Amino acid sequence: MADEVAIIGAGLSGLTLALALHQQGIKATVYESRSAPLNIGGAVMLSPNALKVLDALGLYQNVRSKGYNFDLLEMQKITGELLETYEFGGIDKYGYQANRIYRHELIDVILSDIKAKNISVIYGKKFLRVVEETNDHVTWESDDGQQNTAALLVGADGIHSSVRKYLYPGLEPKFTGMGGITAAVPASQVVHQGGKIDKPITIMVEGKGSFVIAPQKADASEMFFGRQKRMTEQTREGWDAVHADKEASVKFLQEGAEAFGQVAVTATQNIPHDKINVWPFYVIPRLDNWASEKRRVIIVGDSAHAIPPSAGQGINQAFEDVYMFALLFAESQKGKVQLEDALTFWQSYRQGRVDKVLQLNKQIDIRRLPKDPSAEQGESDWQAPFDLGWLYEPDFKAEVEKWVAGA
Repeated sequence: MADEVAIIGAGLSGLTLALALHQQGIKATVYESRSAPLNIGGAVMLSPNALKVLDALGLYQNVRSKGYNFDLLEMQKITGELLETYEFGGIDKYGYQANRIYRHELIDVILSDIKAKNISVIYGKKFLRVVEETNDHVTWESDDGQQNTAALLVGADGIHSSVRKYLYPGLEPKFTGMGGITAAVPASQVVHQGGKIDKPITIMVEGKGSFVIAPQKADASEMFFGRQKRMTEQTREGWDAVHADKEASVKFLQEGAEAFGQVAVTATQNIPHDKINVWPFYVIPRLDNWASEKRRVIIVGDSAHAIPPSAGQGINQAFEDVYMFALLFAESQKGKVQLEDALTFWQSYRQGRVDKVLQLNKQIDIRRLPKDPSAEQGESDWQAPFDLGWLYEPDFKAEVEKWVAGA
């Protein structure tokens, strides 16, 4: 076979899966429809659960040096009074500080290791369809008419996954009715009554929602900020128009900024258009299977369970997916477990964690948005405490070893 594993999508999850499989001695080739490495802009928050995976793959130190490292997010009143804290990391408690890193810099770190290990990444090769799936291989066709055969085909091609259409032909991502508008400015532009901003801060104002601001770049020379808003779903062309209308985004960020104090006013007074992003929040309905009936086509990350970014867990959960999948597939290749059983355990374990992240997102959204008069939410919803040990502490390799021992 040309590949043991063919990975569709050279984003963060696809490239990391290739490294995780290589660590297990399994050959993989990554195929990407774009002509060059992906750069959709913006930064990502990496929490200890994901950093543990990157550390196991030998990437952590490079990632740590390129991003901004921190422990807590603080929720504050406009006066600076602390309402509560949200743990994103911590050396003593979780082994890692959280890290905010530009997406393109994270991809560069991963690609550098991919190249050093001679893992093949083929650009300009778009997945078209599955031609044949048997009990031991899958043949697929790209848009240039070429057919390739692999032991497994893995869709790591995002929320609008083409591979997922093979498993679920009629399924479309569901818009949540919410989105985020974000930007970034030089840190020197931002004035905060509490002095230097050395951690992400969410300023809460009753009836107005929230304003989020966070240091980024390794030296904290830049400040990311944004607000969530309720939005109307658009066609793809409609979303392109929303993204392109930078002045409308500036207006939204500046509108009512004084309600969030000096930090919001100064952050939004001069916003570079090339630093603005609009993120409509889409989700995938819960799927019964992340693998085809014959278990030769798999979906991972956003392809299987797109998660809104409220808790910053989208890419973190994708890293969990691919690392555990690589470990379990390797065990099946050694003959220690059946692939079908390994995939059943993998999806069950991972879905359980995704479900808990979705509940965490709900807690955060209730805090960040102005109250929706049509929704039923009491004070208990707002005040529910954050319990994050379950999220940051698991040892995924140990979980796999425990399951294999009992299988």
